[in-house]
Amino acid sequence: MRTIRLTKNGIKCSNSTSTVYLDPKKIKDEGIHFVSHAHIDHLPKGGVGTILSSQETTKIAEIRGFRLQNSIEKLEDFKMIDSGHIFGSKGLLFDDIFYTGDISIRDRGFLKGAKIPKCKTLITECTFGLPEFVLPSVTEIIQQVNEIISSLYSKGKPVLLLGYELGKAQTISQLFANWEPFYYHDSVKVMNDLHRKMGVPLKEGIGHTEAETNGLLDKKPWLMVAPMMNAKNSFIKHMKTKYDAVTIGFSGWAKSKKFSFSRGTDYSIPLSDHCDYNELIQLVKQSGAEKIYTIHGFVDEFAQDLNKLGFQAQPLRESSLDEFC
Repeated sequence: MRTIRLTKNGIKCSNSTSTVYLDPKKIKDEGIHFVSHAHIDHLPKGGVGTILSSQETTKIAEIRGFRLQNSIEKLEDFKMIDSGHIFGSKGLLFDDIFYTGDISIRDRGFLKGAKIPKCKTLITECTFGLPEFVLPSVTEIIQQVNEIISSLYSKGKPVLLLGYELGKAQTISQLFANWEPFYYHDSVKVMNDLHRKMGVPLKEGIGHTEAETNGLLDKKPWLMVAPMMNAKNSFIKHMKTKYDAVTIGFSGWAKSKKFSFSRGTDYSIPLSDHCDYNELIQLVKQSGAEKIYTIHGFVDEFAQDLNKLGFQAQPLRESSLDEFC
């Protein structure tokens, strides 16, 4: 029997023989610490305890300034499951518990959607756990964006594709690699080069500093993949002022009018590295879980919806404490 609790140091699952921390903020000397992926908000600080994470997560974390010491990929009675969120991201199956981490069950370029294991207890994120967050298919998104780019190219307009430096930037780098000339913001180039070294088939490209220094950006139109930035960022201002560039931002939040995607991009495209609402429901059904805990996002609303559908669900909070077999 394990006790599950949301603490200030992540999710803590304990029994008489061991403690498992799920995406902890700090590594302690004792216990097993599962790090699901290399986004900054999931990377822990310090400590010399045992870390369970993918090799890809460990390598990406290192170039982001986080050293995951004592990191291992395999541990008896623990199974890491591809979560489809970003390259190297994992969920964790242990003691009939499945923790999703951040998760997506849809294929997006080189990223394949997660295959959900059967479990008795499911701990799932619900970033987009409201019914309004139902996203278009990747095929529809590709068609829409290609039409936008084609129209802008016909007018000689350069295009900036904006997505989070780790995850979205690699996806859009692959989905729209057919356009030429094709450049990267320097930070995206560093991240893409690392992905390519680890076997991800991403197009090689010149960084923006080199391209601008050599006058390549003066030859319009062109396409560049850059990190997500708002319209007030100095880089965006420079690209718009000097080159009349048009920005296309990618985020699941672009789907919602209530929770506005207010980065000030010229176009907003609802592409996400998380499950949308319908996919979250599908995930829960596929798990066959008897008990569901919701974390990260619309935890109350999504738990209520699951209960209406006949599931036993509740938000996991710091004040909550449950025991289960």
